[in-house]
Amino acid sequence: MTRELELRHLRCFLAVADEGNVTRAAARLRLTQPAVSRTLAALEDTLGVRLVDRSTHHLELTPEGHAFREKAGVAVAAFEDAVAAARSAHRPLRLGHAWSAAGAYTTPLLRRWRAAHPDVPLELLRIDDRTAGLTRGAVDVALLRGRVDAAGLVTELLYEEERVAAVPADSALAHREQVRLADLTGEVMVLNTVSGTTSLDLWPAEVRPAATLTVANTDDWLAAIASGQGVGVTSSATVGMHPHPGVVYVGLCDAPAVPVLLARRQGAPGHPAAADLIALAHDVADGGLG
Repeated sequence: MTRELELRHLRCFLAVADEGNVTRAAARLRLTQPAVSRTLAALEDTLGVRLVDRSTHHLELTPEGHAFREKAGVAVAAFEDAVAAARSAHRPLRLGHAWSAAGAYTTPLLRRWRAAHPDVPLELLRIDDRTAGLTRGAVDVALLRGRVDAAGLVTELLYEEERVAAVPADSALAHREQVRLADLTGEVMVLNTVSGTTSLDLWPAEVRPAATLTVANTDDWLAAIASGQGVGVTSSATVGMHPHPGVVYVGLCDAPAVPVLLARRQGAPGHPAAADLIALAHDVADGGLG
């Protein structure tokens, strides 16, 4: 007998896909690990395909899983939009980010929104996935960094940020005013593969670091660098938004800037105040901080 799929099956799969780990997915869903495993297995059994490769510690999606992830995200987002449309127009407006929000513009943006729209609360949500929860309907607008490949999103450039190297405080590199990409070649590169913007493609092939350490969020990224396990590359916003006593940020003089994008879901009705937030974000960024 074919089992009927429910929204919880899709939410469970998307959480596992985003987190790459059943434990973290369970924590996000506020379920037990066995419950998440059973729900995922039930989904695969109903579809008749394997969505997740469980042969490694860090779960990987199968080709079928990658294809289904996009469709599941669209379905969940459509459900969220339908529910949101039935609610009051005065529900909170949700602004997602994976790390660093709008950098130094974050506080001015929040303050000006509160002054201009006192009846529409603005919630700033950090969600550790590449689209900061936008594709699954967890937020209305997202601040994203770097290239965004997710289907069904509309993006526009807000501003750009310079890149910096993040090194352990006791590293010889910590005393430099600037470094080049080639100066990091012999180091272990700590990469946030879930929500970060840095990959080994940033380096020319002849000076590409050979050793990497992968993490799933900014907190783990900082901890790995502070403990001397490696170095990282990030955008300048991280300097002010994520200071750490064990990490020193050093200018990176030969790496391209990181675009900071405003994103929303294409064709979705969305929150009625989303356009106002996007306009205000541009106004704040265009006005600068001087």
